[in-house]
Amino acid sequence: MREHRLVIREWSEADRPREKLMELGRRSLTNAELMAILIGSGSPDESAVSLCRRILSGANNSLDNIAKLEVKELCRYKGIGEAKAISIMAALELGRRRRESEPESKPLLNSSRRVYDYFRFTMQDLEHEEFWVLYLNTACKLQDKQLIGRGGNDFTPVDVRFILKFALQNTASSIILMHNHPSGTLKASQADKQLTKQIVSATALLDISVSDHLIFTNNSYYSFRDEGLL
Repeated sequence: MREHRLVIREWSEADRPREKLMELGRRSLTNAELMAILIGSGSPDESAVSLCRRILSGANNSLDNIAKLEVKELCRYKGIGEAKAISIMAALELGRRRRESEPESKPLLNSSRRVYDYFRFTMQDLEHEEFWVLYLNTACKLQDKQLIGRGGNDFTPVDVRFILKFALQNTASSIILMHNHPSGTLKASQADKQLTKQIVSATALLDISVSDHLIFTNNSYYSFRDEGLL
């Protein structure tokens, strides 16, 4: 007797994602089906695919919104424990890092737009402030990047001595300052301006210039250089 081969629509929902990927390739899967492969199983009352559809629906069907969720927030969905939540977070973080990767080992960063395109995925989805510095050679190519400070929602402690230390270690000709505004505000505060002036004065003693200071939000940026503040 000839074996009956099931077509995709006849597969059980629980088996469909893995089988579909093997039969039709990864690009044929929906976001819910890909997430279902990550978590492996649903609950006794709900398949993995159905559970992932529900999670996506709660995030307005946006993977970017899901990437902003913490473990505790994902665990609020019945059927998602800590291990499954961590699997989802890890997969989305790998995707973000892939977008962030640069094929060029020393990218040319001679404009605010180039800096934004190079670094925006590092600053994306952060719920706290971070202050970074890029160290450039005479050709405006990246030598190094350093996280200088991490803070709360609207303040980041910055030690200028660390900025100078890494500048000397990299024999940098110029540096670019960067921090994010989790609030989404694209405006330099008075504290931002004062800190920039302090760093400019300190680096000038070492004959190192501050090329720019960028403020990042999830969707855009503010450049001190472009706005005439440097």
